[in-house]
Amino acid sequence: MEAVVFWFAAALAVAGALGIVLQRNPFYSVLALVVHLIALAVLFLLLRAEFLAAAQVIVYAGAVMVLYVFVVAYVGGLEDPLTEPSPALRALAVVFCVALLAELSVAIAGSGLKALDTHGPELEAGFGSPAQIGELFLTRFLIAFELVSLLLLIAAVAAVVLARREPETSSRPQPDRGLARERQVF
Repeated sequence: MEAVVFWFAAALAVAGALGIVLQRNPFYSVLALVVHLIALAVLFLLLRAEFLAAAQVIVYAGAVMVLYVFVVAYVGGLEDPLTEPSPALRALAVVFCVALLAELSVAIAGSGLKALDTHGPELEAGFGSPAQIGELFLTRFLIAFELVSLLLLIAAVAAVVLARREPETSSRPQPDRGLARERQVF
């Protein structure tokens, strides 16, 4: 039964990831991302990391997706692409795809897939608990944790700045500021 759930969740995760990239409509891409994140939460459950699975669903598939939907609704879909893809970029994309395929092939072949028939390592009591994750975040991975939070803050501010639309100029005449200054009483 565990193998069936694994293969179903893995297929769903890959399908969701492909849906994110292949969808033209940004709202459908966000929905595909939700499917992908929920499939990853199921995989976390199979790894006996219940806290990570719950955080995946609540934080990412819940709160962050709401923010993504707001951003997509605020920015809107682009009718025209920002730039026309050049033939050089298309050729470079093919080269990078072949390089990624070669790298993944070497990684899979090098591992020998020896762990497929095993049940994995023995886990200590409290593995994946909030206390253990918090302890790791605040001791061993403190600098990385803070750098990621700073990077996310910078990305959020940059997204707001880049998505801000300039107000459209209206045909109404603007009030004369010089006349308003002359009427001020000191």
